[in-house]
Amino acid sequence: MREGGCNKSPMTSKLRLADRTNDIFPVLGFVAAMASLAMPLNAWVVAFILAGAVVAAVHHAEVIAHRVGEPFGTLILALAVTVIEVGLILTLMQAEPEKAQSLARDTVFAAVMVILNLLMGLCLLSGAIRHHEQRFQRTGIGAALATLTVLTVVTLVLPNFTSSVPGPFYSATQLGFVAVVSLILYGTFALVQTVRHRDYFLPDGEAQDEPDAHAAPPSVQRTAISGALLLASLVAVVLLAKNLSPIMGALLADWGAPPAVLGVLIAALILAPEGLAAVRAAKADRLQTSLNLALGSALATIGLTIPAVAILSIMTDMPISLGLDAKSTVLLFLSLIVSVQTLANGRTTVLQGVIHLMLFAIYLFTTFVP
Repeated sequence: MREGGCNKSPMTSKLRLADRTNDIFPVLGFVAAMASLAMPLNAWVVAFILAGAVVAAVHHAEVIAHRVGEPFGTLILALAVTVIEVGLILTLMQAEPEKAQSLARDTVFAAVMVILNLLMGLCLLSGAIRHHEQRFQRTGIGAALATLTVLTVVTLVLPNFTSSVPGPFYSATQLGFVAVVSLILYGTFALVQTVRHRDYFLPDGEAQDEPDAHAAPPSVQRTAISGALLLASLVAVVLLAKNLSPIMGALLADWGAPPAVLGVLIAALILAPEGLAAVRAAKADRLQTSLNLALGSALATIGLTIPAVAILSIMTDMPISLGLDAKSTVLLFLSLIVSVQTLANGRTTVLQGVIHLMLFAIYLFTTFVP
């Protein structure tokens, strides 16, 4: 008599199908990327494959993160997302030089607003609806917010007030200095998070009621396969991004949307898979992991993206506009102030989640209707 051979639950079948899909898209994306070097590809097909490759990249980064554990896992996820973002920005900047000046600023600002307001709001709201009140360690989260505040103001606000060159630009010397400062700040934060004070970023007595919370780490073989597929996904995203530029331009023209919306689209595409992981953790009463994911992504977005863009700008003599306009500056300061107040006492409720979601709604509305 056979035991359990045919008793596969629908959930197990769905998970296995998702795993197969995440294994297929990196290979499909890599093949398409190689083909794009020899012939033009349909933009809609490219968009579909690229979106699948982004989701697969984050999935395989999560597999590796599960293997190494916290807080190194969230650091790996943040780095993977940032590599994708940098690849998209640099590729699109080279593909459309006329739009390159503000693309990095718009994308980085959009990513910060998505993380601080949309992602954090969804995490706080979904977790509070299910668990009423959630707790986390204030020390680590406070350090992350302090680092994020310095990085955002220095890179996105200070250029409006320097006088070496006119306008919201840094001179080459200033840009190089800011790039070094960004790398030092992010590197120091990563050191504190993963080595010196890693206990500040570990969950403290949080419930582990999520079905996969106690799942065994993946095998060495599975981790190695995920590493190879992650690399293939990253290569595919970078090489296919140039083919995606026409379809994004056409969409913006059809919507009558301002150029800044392109940054919102890039940020939403990149952060969607990691955002879902953060929301799932919050619903499982693991808010510390959610906040590690969210704030770690925001720090990596600025701490690594700005130096990469700065190097391209200096090497190609391509000026980039980093300074935000007055409206965006107000929204950035408001988001930072509210985030500090929200996370000040180590407890969160439904109210904080709704506040952050409304802040994102204001940002999104004023982006389309400036």
